[in-house]
Amino acid sequence: MASETQTQVITGMVQELLQDDPDCFLVDCWIKPTNNIRVALDADGGLPIEKCVSLNRKLYKQIEEAALYPEGDFSLEVSSPGLDEPLKMHRQYIKNIGRGVEVVQLDGQMTEGVLTAVNENDIEVAVTTGKNKKKEVLQHSIPFSNIKSTKIQIKF
Repeated sequence: MASETQTQVITGMVQELLQDDPDCFLVDCWIKPTNNIRVALDADGGLPIEKCVSLNRKLYKQIEEAALYPEGDFSLEVSSPGLDEPLKMHRQYIKNIGRGVEVVQLDGQMTEGVLTAVNENDIEVAVTTGKNKKKEVLQHSIPFSNIKSTKIQIKF
């Protein structure tokens, strides 16, 4: 079975397992050439490790029963995408309203600020310039069609 077909089958299995949990959603699923299956999940209210472990066990069993890999020649990793991964889905943007982001547009322009709104076609980022009395907050509207990547910024 080709890797693309396997990915589609596994994606379908994950989506079926997530039907009972509307808070949780699939972000990505891919298979490395070494048959390492990686499933990235997210949830509107945060994704506890217990949920990843539970889904991993259920999915592993389904993959074995479907005999997608002869003799169990595969590994499975179910996790959240991680803060270093760019946002991929509209739902992830909504979940991260109020957080610092770095948006890189297709033309290379970079905008750093706070994600303040997510609409159907664009996002709004508040960029603060200056300090004290010269402090100014500018709202930037960036269409999804112009976004190359958006990453969450972690401030310490």
